[in-house]
Amino acid sequence: MKTRIKICGLTREADVEAAVEAGADAIGFVLYPASPRYVTPRRAAELAKRIPPFVDIVGLFVNEASEVVRAACSELPINLLQFHGDEDAAYCRQFARPWLRAARVRPGLDLVEFARSYHDARGLLLDAFVEGYGGGGHVFDWTLIPPDLPGYLVLSGGLHDANVGDAIRRVRPAAVDVSSGVEVSKGIKDHDKMRAFVAAVRAADAAGGEG
Repeated sequence: MKTRIKICGLTREADVEAAVEAGADAIGFVLYPASPRYVTPRRAAELAKRIPPFVDIVGLFVNEASEVVRAACSELPINLLQFHGDEDAAYCRQFARPWLRAARVRPGLDLVEFARSYHDARGLLLDAFVEGYGGGGHVFDWTLIPPDLPGYLVLSGGLHDANVGDAIRRVRPAAVDVSSGVEVSKGIKDHDKMRAFVAAVRAADAAGGEG
C-alpha cells in the first residue's frame, strides 16, 4: 500500500509549491499561535491557493476554542482537522469534518485504549512526548506501538529522509508526517530535503516493507 505523506508547518508559497511538486499527499498548516510555524487562517488560505485538487489541506489545532476552529474552517478550505492537545472525542467530532487525533507517545500510555477512545477519527497520529505540544523533532521508541493498534496510523516525530524508510519497514504506518526533518529553520522548508524525503518513502514502498 502506498504510504501517504504529509508535509507540515509550511509558511511560504515557494515551499508549498515545492512540497506539492515533490509529491506530498497533504499539506499541513499550523494554526496554533504558540508555534514558531504558526500562520493565521487568512495567511493559510493564501498559501492554499497554491495547492491543486486532490492534495489535502490539514489544519493543526491545539486546545483551541470551538468557535476559532469553526472560523478557520470557514476561511480556509480544510479537508482534515488535526488535534494535538487534550481534546476529547466529543470536541473533535463536533465540527462534522474528518479529523486526526495526535497521541504523545511515552511509556505507560495505553495506545490501544487511546485509539478506542477516538474510534471515529480518520486516523491516530503518533508523535514524541516532549514538554508542551508537538514532538519537537524527536524520534520516539517505535517498539511502544502495539501491533494490535486499531485504525489507521500516522507516524510522526523526528522523521527525515535517512530514517523514514526504516520507520515504514518497522511500523507499517498508513502515512508519515514530517516537519523539522525537511527544514532549514522552523517554518522554512528545504526543497531538496522534501524531495529526498518523498523519494525515501517511495523507495520503502517499492521494497514492499521487506527488510
